[in-house]
Amino acid sequence: MLVWFESHETLTAAIQRETSLKRWKRDWKLDLITAANPTWRDLAETELWGL
Repeated sequence: MLVWFESHETLTAAIQRETSLKRWKRDWKLDLITAANPTWRDLAETELWGL
């Protein structure tokens, strides 16, 4: 289930962001997801197809 994603201009920027997020505490990651998707709906079926 996909509940959160970010798009980036370059692969390098995406990798840097992913590396940064991996260092975050779990609670911070959960807060990030909840802020963007409060109901935790599956975005794979709705959001990505519009990209």
